[in-house]
Amino acid sequence: MTSILGIGEAMVELSPAGQGTFSNGFAGDVFNTLWYARALTPSDWDVSFYTGFGGDVMGAKMRQFISDAGIDCQNAPTIDECPTGLYMIHLDGAERSFSYWRDTSGARQMMRNPEKLWQQVKQADLVYLSGITLAVLQGNDAELLIENLRSHMKPSAQIAFDPNIRPRLWKDHDRMKRVISNAGSIADIVLPSFDDETACFGDKTPNDCADRYLKAGAKLVIVKNGESPTLIATGQDRETRSVPRYTGVVDTTAAGDSFNGAFLAKLMAGADPIDAVGAGQICAGRVVCTKGALAPFASIQQEFATAP
Repeated sequence: MTSILGIGEAMVELSPAGQGTFSNGFAGDVFNTLWYARALTPSDWDVSFYTGFGGDVMGAKMRQFISDAGIDCQNAPTIDECPTGLYMIHLDGAERSFSYWRDTSGARQMMRNPEKLWQQVKQADLVYLSGITLAVLQGNDAELLIENLRSHMKPSAQIAFDPNIRPRLWKDHDRMKRVISNAGSIADIVLPSFDDETACFGDKTPNDCADRYLKAGAKLVIVKNGESPTLIATGQDRETRSVPRYTGVVDTTAAGDSFNGAFLAKLMAGADPIDAVGAGQICAGRVVCTKGALAPFASIQQEFATAP
């Protein structure tokens, strides 16, 4: 049985429902990725989520929602005195912006008892985290996670990391660059978005971005670049895969997260990186035609059933 563990944040999502109203759900970048990985992996695979749940009603509802989706979160702690984080989606056509209320959320305290996390890590074949995971952690917990993660993993296990750079979440931008770079150096697979990377690190081309992470220690770098071709880079080879054009786009929320989830699911199932990138593109194409971060499993599975 293959085991995938995601470490990160989930929040209450408020998405536009028309006439000034909003519908609520649950989402967050690492959780979104696990959602799509779960949709596309065999039922006997273990997909787990480690976070800090808020000690409020919404925290309990979130835990139940995640569990009902077949994602194991039973070992994730509840931080009784902390609320559940919340964000609101604002749409301008298909493009989105966000408002957040997360400064005191339970997710920020997920490293309060790191031994609980290390017990989860020891069982995983793939550990997935993001730059948002690191940004929301309290104090020096991001450094603690990076410094200790690899030593608690099975020798054969891999780390996948999406830098998901969000400068607004970091008080110190020098620390942001340092922490992101250090996380990239322990990862086997790095999944950056070129726009974020060029703004933060000054990369001139996707190849520059890939070179930086490969030199730091990554074995495989997948550089996402909007509608431009996706770069697949290793120390020995470079290839690109064009992004299909989709009609009916309504909401780009979770486009990158869904790409990551499908890519990792197929890669862990034995697909080569180019085909896994194709799976990521198919999944993202379906998701941007759906409102909110989480497309129903059935729609994702149907998309793959009918894909050429």
